Amino acid sequence: MTHLRFGTFIPPIHPVDENPTLCIERDMQVVEHLDALGYDEAWIGEHHSAGTELIASPELVLAVLGDRTKRIRLGTGVSSLPYHHPLILADRMMQLHHMTRGRAMLGAGPGALVSDAKALGITPERQRDMMDEALDVMIRLFNGETVTQKTDWFELNEARLQLRPYANEPIQIATASVFTPSGARSAGRFGTGLMAMGGTSPDGIAAATRNWEIATETAAANGHPMERRDWRLVGLVHIAETREQAFANVRYGIDEWIQYFEDVATHPMVPPEGKGDPAEHLVNVGRAVIGDPSDAIRQIETLQEATGGFGCYLLVDHNWARFEDKLKSYELFARHVMPRFQGHNIQRRQSYDWVRDSQEDFKASARRAQQVIIDRQAAEDGKKSDAAE
Repeated sequence: MTHLRFGTFIPPIHPVDENPTLCIERDMQVVEHLDALGYDEAWIGEHHSAGTELIASPELVLAVLGDRTKRIRLGTGVSSLPYHHPLILADRMMQLHHMTRGRAMLGAGPGALVSDAKALGITPERQRDMMDEALDVMIRLFNGETVTQKTDWFELNEARLQLRPYANEPIQIATASVFTPSGARSAGRFGTGLMAMGGTSPDGIAAATRNWEIATETAAANGHPMERRDWRLVGLVHIAETREQAFANVRYGIDEWIQYFEDVATHPMVPPEGKGDPAEHLVNVGRAVIGDPSDAIRQIETLQEATGGFGCYLLVDHNWARFEDKLKSYELFARHVMPRFQGHNIQRRQSYDWVRDSQEDFKASARRAQQVIIDRQAAEDGKKSDAAE
């Protein structure tokens, strides 16, 4: 059985009427909670407009989490490369790699919100080319090269990093991919992991699988291996002890979350109003799991079969449910879903089955052992009686 890793992808999306300081704090509490539960990764996004995704510098949050957590890996999910000079961002990531003792990861993307790019005077048509130009330079810097390069938006003159990676272990890099093949081509060209963010509906999985094939073909042409363990799929999940409870939980905030995508994002999550319950729609089209742990298990099994296998499943962090119910969902997932795909209980089950199937022999052995003690005691009693006479 392939050991599947699990983690969270935190955009983060918060209601605009809540205390922003507490919103950021709760995002960090989620990662602390996941670290204690044994999750493998946490990725935190970068945004600069729209008022809901509040973290402008994921590196700052991850630096704090480096002290608050023990083992979970911490990634920028993703850093919008066109918004940064590549030397400065590479330098900061290398520092973070040391501060987290090698747990820092770089997620690379062109930038999700058109409003962010507009505020910076960047045209959306240029963002993906700018991302590739920056990623090329950053990887060379991470590898210890001295780089001299000039483009129409940055310049480096004999630039180098001061630090090598912590413990000489390379920084893990994942390139984001939604529906178009641009992210997949970048991953293949530069030899990074691939983070499929197009969802878990049949259309989303078809796009993710097609992009994985593009990435592997591009990687082969550029002399890079693409490993399925470095392929991450991102999905929407909320589970409770029962499906009824899960649906009741998400009534708290799912409508506001959907409205955000209607108002701000470029990919609406549900059809126009009047076409049924949004939570049921997300489940029916395969875009989300809202149910009990068995529903999450079936979804992941379906994804494994449809894709041929991947390395990590990331749960999108959202505020559909109250905070305590969200934390409970993560806990149930860790208790009942993760072990199914990590082989932790194989030998426990084998041991249990062996004892159960051998009960007749074990009971007979126990009876024989008891009879030996009874017979021994009877013999001793007989000797005492003879001595008394």
